[in-house]
Amino acid sequence: MPIRAFRAALLAAAALAIAAPAFAQNHTPPKEAMAPGWEPKRNAMGQPNFSGAWGNESLTPFERPATMGTRAVLTPEEVTQREGGADSRYAASNAPTDHSKPVVEDGRTGGYNSYWVGNNNRVMRVGGEPRTSHITYPENGRIPARKPDAPPKQTSPLQTIFFTPDVGDLDSYEVRSGAERCIFWPSQAGAVLRAAAYNTNYQITQGTEAVAIMAETINDTRIVRLNSTHHPSSAITRPWMGDSIGWYEGDTLVVETINYHPEQYFFYASDQLKVTERFTLVADDRLLYQFHVEDPLVWAEPWGGEYEFSRSPGVWEYACHEGNHGMYNALMIGRMQDAGLIKQDTAATLGGVD
Repeated sequence: MPIRAFRAALLAAAALAIAAPAFAQNHTPPKEAMAPGWEPKRNAMGQPNFSGAWGNESLTPFERPATMGTRAVLTPEEVTQREGGADSRYAASNAPTDHSKPVVEDGRTGGYNSYWVGNNNRVMRVGGEPRTSHITYPENGRIPARKPDAPPKQTSPLQTIFFTPDVGDLDSYEVRSGAERCIFWPSQAGAVLRAAAYNTNYQITQGTEAVAIMAETINDTRIVRLNSTHHPSSAITRPWMGDSIGWYEGDTLVVETINYHPEQYFFYASDQLKVTERFTLVADDRLLYQFHVEDPLVWAEPWGGEYEFSRSPGVWEYACHEGNHGMYNALMIGRMQDAGLIKQDTAATLGGVD
């Protein structure tokens, strides 16, 4: 881009940034979840001290199953059934391998022992309530339908998270997904911070000028600049994880993020996406996390929800590239497929990230 055009674009972006409201007025208010008489500890900067490692693994889905309608809370029987079933599956998967049994070749790649993928064996509770979903509004706990005139969905392979036949062909690593290539995993890095099957730990570090939120997955770190304004250039550069600014409202850290990377998957949102997050320490070992999503081009109404982080023993190394044979094997399968050595339907079940 010529320098003159770049400067003009910067000035236009600055004007938009100044005109934008500083904070969504219809955000979800903090939930009164603190125990009576309990107050959060303060750090040396006078901030509520929630620096450290946190985890958000749970059995609770992001969206509520349609069969549950508007019911936000599980019954005690449902909790027992879900958590008991998860414990049984974990115990079975974590049992020693019976070496006397023959190996079954069924075309699948197999998986790790449960020790390596965590134990998502508890439903998510907020203020002690076992929730049916992380999304709490709209009332059905589901992402609203797209507007009829919403922009077309972005279909870049970088936006796809898991290995599926529609990720892209096997001609080159350049058409594989960003997660498969260890570039970026949007669901964990946020915003919004979403749970997954494993690598659900985060490291939060608070400072006087910024807060850093590092996701265990790929070790992506989002920097939230405190008491600042959105940088005008972010409307042009569109960084991964967007441009995040934050401020404290009493005991709550509020974070506003705009200008996401155009190929960062977030339910096929547009470049008008804005996410507002609220972090409130409600106990020594519980951090209430709330999120509010707006995109006037895609959804006719805002949506959002909440869940609670729990204290985690720490963040593990995410050695995504080291010893990873998934990409090599996937491309090798493609070449074997080209040579007619593997059928198309068989190749679709192979490959992926190790």
